[in-house]
Amino acid sequence: MTNFEIERLGHQGDGIAPGPVFAALALPGEVVTGTLDGSRLTDMKVVTPSDDRVKPPCRHYRACGGCQLQHASDDFVANWKVDVVRQALAAQSLEAELRPIVTSSAQSRRRAVFSARRTKKGAMAGFHGRASGVISEIPDCQLLDPALMPAAQIAADLARIGGSRKGELSVTATLSQVGLDISVTGGKPLDGPLMSILAQETEPLNLARLTWDGETITTRNPPYQSFGTSRVVPPPGAFLQATPQGEAALVSAVDQAITEGEKGLDLFAGCGTFTLPLSTRFQMHAVEGDKAMVDALDAGWRMANGLKEITTEARDLFRSPIFSGDLKYDFAVIDPPRAGAEAQIAQLAQSQVEAIAFVSCNPVTFARDAATLVRGGYKLEWIQVVDQFRWSSHVELVARFVRQ
Repeated sequence: MTNFEIERLGHQGDGIAPGPVFAALALPGEVVTGTLDGSRLTDMKVVTPSDDRVKPPCRHYRACGGCQLQHASDDFVANWKVDVVRQALAAQSLEAELRPIVTSSAQSRRRAVFSARRTKKGAMAGFHGRASGVISEIPDCQLLDPALMPAAQIAADLARIGGSRKGELSVTATLSQVGLDISVTGGKPLDGPLMSILAQETEPLNLARLTWDGETITTRNPPYQSFGTSRVVPPPGAFLQATPQGEAALVSAVDQAITEGEKGLDLFAGCGTFTLPLSTRFQMHAVEGDKAMVDALDAGWRMANGLKEITTEARDLFRSPIFSGDLKYDFAVIDPPRAGAEAQIAQLAQSQVEAIAFVSCNPVTFARDAATLVRGGYKLEWIQVVDQFRWSSHVELVARFVRQ
């Protein structure tokens, strides 16, 4: 076998040797060996380990694909994630103050998507192995909140009841303020008998809510989430920040980025993660493509006390961005998906909005969009990096832009 020296980590967390050759679970500076399969190294063994290599805290780590970086020290991961942001900025000839990273603790994930399927002996649920269709069960997961862990067995039970032997169930489990919120897709078509069986068999579990392909089977308690002083019941399977600590860090950074004004705009507002906390100080207009999430945000605002006015709009900001002439707000918050928001950013760059809080889960598309804002006359003042997805290659951030 040939030896390979790992030079750096790629954005997916794989070690990269000259070639390039990609080696999962390898770290920069290590000498590794294995079988070369195309550009990937399989059966990898470490010949010379890095000083940053540590024993993974989870016994499922090698089989499970839920985490990518448990073999690296916390300091290494933190520095690497900040450097991912720095390199993305440099590629666009940008610089900014990078604040110290905020990292979520272990066993803090409140939302997970389990894969589940029937087997000859019953059913199983867990996460897929690395680059594999094989499901790994994870009874001792070190990532999920312990209160979320029962959802793995619930997912297996649901696969046994309503899964197909030929396919997998996708079971989104969210830890709400009143219990588990379970949303299932990929199962058998929902008919009267299946609905009855699901309701009967899950009744002892005291689930807050169970939905099947968007149809509500049972709601024992509305599964609300707290955003600021408001309670919001998200639609089934709706986006939610992965950890309470991660959400708190993002909300705090947005709060620091928005310091003055009277009326603000929240683009890609979701269920109100940023809109509702900001409404204690400002009038807000929230724009989101998913009508059900808009309705949930609006209902949460109407049930709360002491908030300024919030108006809402269901709008596809990719196909129909808000034009610069209509952006008559003192500030804007924007939190697009991983692809970024080229069209809407182009309009913001031409606007007279004084300050922008840009939340991103992809440093590369963020840097591309940030460059557009800078060319339009904005200054990138600082970036708060957030490691909400501990032991993964994902990086999140909040940036403050001000018009010069």
